[in-house]
Amino acid sequence: MIYMSLREYIEQHIIPRYQAFDKAHNLSHVHEVIERSMQLAKQYDIDADMAYTIAAYHDLGLCKGRELHHIVSGEILEQDTALRQWFSAQQIEIMREAVEDHRASASHKPRSIYGCVVAEADRLIDPDTTLRRTVQYGLKHLDTTNREMHYNRFVEHLAEKYAEGGYLQLWLPESDNAMRLSELRAIIADKQRLRAAFDRIFDEELCD
Repeated sequence: MIYMSLREYIEQHIIPRYQAFDKAHNLSHVHEVIERSMQLAKQYDIDADMAYTIAAYHDLGLCKGRELHHIVSGEILEQDTALRQWFSAQQIEIMREAVEDHRASASHKPRSIYGCVVAEADRLIDPDTTLRRTVQYGLKHLDTTNREMHYNRFVEHLAEKYAEGGYLQLWLPESDNAMRLSELRAIIADKQRLRAAFDRIFDEELCD
């Protein structure tokens, strides 16, 4: 059960900040991460208020760029004095670490179960959604609509992150992501199928 006053604060002052981010990290994304975090919090019997807050703050650092967004997000959470009315200094430290540890490219396992939960919740490995967000990110950040340039970047990113040997690691084997990752890897390995998916999504996003 989430404190009503905490929920009101986050819904009014924190979640709206995601309106400024790209389509892969917008309001829809943060709501999805919150929902999955709440489901996992029940499964692992952890503090729901902490899991909710971590999920809400996890990508706020995108306001300063993508590369260090996980660190900046943790700093934003830690420096938000309003949170002290609901959490102890120790809880805030755990939440800051969890936000820092959520990034998919992290080389180490999250330092607490809270970090594992938000990291897993942030990895919505639905094949079509993952492919679409990869296209959306390219359209947002590449100053061109050249199809082949976008496709090459699309393939490179998927190979680096999601393919066999990619850097993505799953920390909660009981989640649904393991099965979905296998489905996504099958698409990545099938170059004809991957190209068809890219062309369909790319055309849809250009028309959006």
